[in-house]
Amino acid sequence: MKFRAICENHLYSKAYSKGKRAVTSALAVYVLPDYAAKRLAKAHPQKTVVNRIGLTTSTKLGGAVTRNRTRRIMREGLRALEKEKTLKVGFLIVIAARSAAVGLKSDEIKNQLDLAFKKLGMYAENKG
Repeated sequence: MKFRAICENHLYSKAYSKGKRAVTSALAVYVLPDYAAKRLAKAHPQKTVVNRIGLTTSTKLGGAVTRNRTRRIMREGLRALEKEKTLKVGFLIVIAARSAAVGLKSDEIKNQLDLAFKKLGMYAENKG
């Protein structure tokens, strides 16, 4: 599944300053309600509200190859987590890699994301 990306810099800034934050050893996750979610749902092919995801890696982590690999692994960890559990929708989610994330595998990143989303209360309760 392809994620809806956060494209504007001001949305990253808002998530950093006003969003709820959960920090693990390898990741920092920022969550902020997306006020444009309903408007964007009208343009979505299935007319559903989705989360917008932003992945950030600092130049402190290493060169371009290292940063891109870290972003790919973070994306795959998020995909694997969304297959197992249902996240609440209508949020801006910014995932920032810390220096400990460089050598991790996707299942380790998935565990870190799981821990962070539990701290933030981002899992939807399944009624049924």
